[in-house]
Amino acid sequence: MAGNRPEERVVVPAVTQSWRQVAFLHWRVDPAAVQSLLPAGLCVDLVDGDAWLGLTPFRVERMRVLGVLPTRASASFPETNLRTYVRDERGRDGIWFLSIDVADLASLAGGRAIGAPYHLSSMAVDDDDNGGALVRYRCRRRSSDVGHDISVRPGARIADDDLSPTLASLVGRWRALTLVGGRQATVAVQHEPWPVHEADLVDLDEDLSAAAGLPAPSSRPMVHWSPGVNVRLGAMR
Repeated sequence: MAGNRPEERVVVPAVTQSWRQVAFLHWRVDPAAVQSLLPAGLCVDLVDGDAWLGLTPFRVERMRVLGVLPTRASASFPETNLRTYVRDERGRDGIWFLSIDVADLASLAGGRAIGAPYHLSSMAVDDDDNGGALVRYRCRRRSSDVGHDISVRPGARIADDDLSPTLASLVGRWRALTLVGGRQATVAVQHEPWPVHEADLVDLDEDLSAAAGLPAPSSRPMVHWSPGVNVRLGAMR
C-alpha cells in the first residue's frame, strides 16, 4: 500500500542502487487525460480526489545488477521519471511511467528490453555545497529537443510523522508496473522511508509532459526534495 513505509521485503534483489538528490514535482491533473494513456487493466489511482502527474529528476549511484558492479560509466548517472499513479485489476497501487530519461546506454537497453519507455538523454545534476543552496537538473533527449531545466532550493526536513497522507502516498510507492509482450508485469521496490524536505521551485522549463500526451501543466507544482535512499528492486514478475 502507498505510504512512507515499504510494502514488502525484497530478499534477493535483481538490482540495487542509490537514488540521490531527488526532486519531487507534482501536479493535480485531469483523471480522464491520464486514463487515456493507460493500457487495459490499469486505472487511475485517485489521491486526495485527483489524478497526479509526477516529475522526478535525480542521480543514480552505485548501481549493481544481480550483485555485480557494472562498468564505471554505468554505476552513476542522472535519471528523470515522468510518472503517474495507478491501480491494477487486483486493486494494487503502483507507479506507471510515462517516460524515463537516462544518460546511460546500459540502463536504456535494459529498460527498453522490459517494455519501459526509456529515452537516451544528455543530462546533469548540479548542486551547491552538496545539496545545500540550489540543485539544478538538466535533460535534453538525443532524439529530439524535449527535456527540462529545473532548479530547486531544498529546505527543512519534514518529520516522518508530519508527512500529509497525500504527500506520503505520492512519494511512497512500492511497485512499478509495465507491459512485457502485452502482459502486465510488476517490479517490487524496497528502501528506507523517504527523508522528505520542503523545497522552493526556483526555475522550471519542461516539455516532457506534453511529449507524453498530456496538456502542459497550467499551475505551479507541489515541490519537495530528498537527499535520497538506498534501493532494492525485485525481479520482474
